[in-house]
Formats: sequence, structure tokens, C-alpha cells
Amino acid sequence: MAARDATAGRREFTAALVEHGLWIPTGVQGVFGRNAVFEAIVTGFDRLISEMACSAGAERVEFPPVVARDVIRRTAYMESFPELCGSIHSFRAASANHMELVDRVDEEGDWSEFLEQTPMTLCPAACYPIYPTCGGVLPANGRHFELCSYVFRAEPSDDPARLQSFRMRENVRIADMETVRAWRDGWVERALELLRALGLPAEAEIASDPFFGRGGRLLAAGQIEDEAKFEILCPIASDEQPTAIASFNRHRDKFSRIFDIQLEGGGYAESACVGFGLERVALALLRTHGFDPSNWPTALRARLAL
Repeated sequence: MAARDATAGRREFTAALVEHGLWIPTGVQGVFGRNAVFEAIVTGFDRLISEMACSAGAERVEFPPVVARDVIRRTAYMESFPELCGSIHSFRAASANHMELVDRVDEEGDWSEFLEQTPMTLCPAACYPIYPTCGGVLPANGRHFELCSYVFRAEPSDDPARLQSFRMRENVRIADMETVRAWRDGWVERALELLRALGLPAEAEIASDPFFGRGGRLLAAGQIEDEAKFEILCPIASDEQPTAIASFNRHRDKFSRIFDIQLEGGGYAESACVGFGLERVALALLRTHGFDPSNWPTALRARLAL
């Protein structure tokens, strides 16, 4: 009964987004167009996060929503999340027959055999492209980045908060262990303060990533024991099953060992990332305050520049 209620709630919330013109169906599950009103909410919140990062001295960088396949290989992404990967393939005339491809397409058949892997995948997290650029010895205070990108995860769902293509505003800190841990923990508090000031019933809790397979359960348990990951949860399609709208992750020296990122005094650096799901925050605001932002509290509209 509870599962049916949750499914109904997700579908009703999605239908309301479409009815109010905020979302535009594309015919693909988990992929929607957004109207100007929805985008204004995203832009308003994104500006608040960017201002917080800028005030802390973050370097702003931008990458396209693709990443080198070699980064995915070296970071063991396929060992942990193979079902989420968006591999990019393309036709290559040197190794496939174009007319056979066209015939297969016209027949509405499977044309994947005519495509080859390219050196890229769709980016699974906005921070992935930054680590290979930081190899070598860090400055004395480490590095601090702010970045945003569309990311892709192949998990079609009727949950409006579980999109296949969505935007992440991320901050990344690479430095010594004490600096990184204090930075991550400080962001949890600042993010809770900001989200609650926007009227959201946000709560933080220890969490784990959805690692794949039986070995993934051990990895998830280790994350929880080490308090390596926190999430901020807020109701979107369900009060009983709130959704993670932000995550705060310590990687220890995983990426630094892979990409040879060293501290000035010797040894590998540690890293952490803070990520906000921009669409999810917008959805949480719509769930909390209603589908017509013109009726939201004046102070909230001013804060988001709506």
C-alpha cells in the first residue's frame, strides 16, 4: 500500500509540474524541458550558492558535460556505478557500412552494432573533470573550485526528482586532511542555514552512495562508519520519503593518488566535494511554497530575484 501511495505521489507531482507549464514532457522518462519560471528558480538559487563560494575564495571553472573515458576508467567508476554510465558512441565510416546503418534505422531496428566507442562519456558528476587538472604539488593552502554542469545518470524513473540529465552546482576542496574535513563540515552547516532560510524543512543525515553489487554493500557500510558522506533531505514527492537535495562527500586521498596530487610538504592531498542538485532544490521549493512563485512570500521572491 505504501509503495502504491509513493508511486501515486510521484506521478501526481509530475503531472502538476506539467499542468502548470513548469515542465515540458519529451517522451523520455526522466527527461523534461523547463519553462522560464522554473529556470528563474534554478538561477536564483544557483546565484546564492555561487555567492557563498565566491566569498570563500573559490576559483570558478566550467567544463562541458562530457569527461574523458580514461577518467572514468582510472577512478573505478564502472566498478561502482556501471548501471549509471552514459557511454558516448558514434558512427565511424572506416569500420561500418553507412547504408546498412540507414537501412537498420529505417526498419526501426537496433543500430548499435554500427557505432563505436568514442574517447568520452557523459559526465556523471560535475567535479570529475577537475581532478586530472590538479596533478603535481599544490599551493600551500591547496585548491578550492566552484563549478556547475549538466550531468547524466542512466536511471529512468517516475520520480520527478530522479532525472537522467540534471544540473549540479559543486564546490571542491583539495588540501590537507584537517582543512578538507573542516571545510566539508562547515558547508553542511551553511547549507542547512541557507535552505531553511528559504523555508525548506531541510534535515542532514549520514548517507552512502548506491554502489553496485554485493561488494557495494561493504563500501556503503564503510562510508557510513567513516561519516564520509552527508546528505540534506527535503520532501519533494513524498513527506515519508524525503529526497536528497545536496550531498557533502570526503574522498580521503582517492583522487589524489590516482592523479598524483601532492601536498607542499609531501604526501598526497585529500579532497571533498559539495554538490547541490539545482532541479531538486527548485522542486523542493515548489513543493513547499506552491506551483506559482508569484504567490510565494515576498522575502523569498526577493532572495531568489524572482
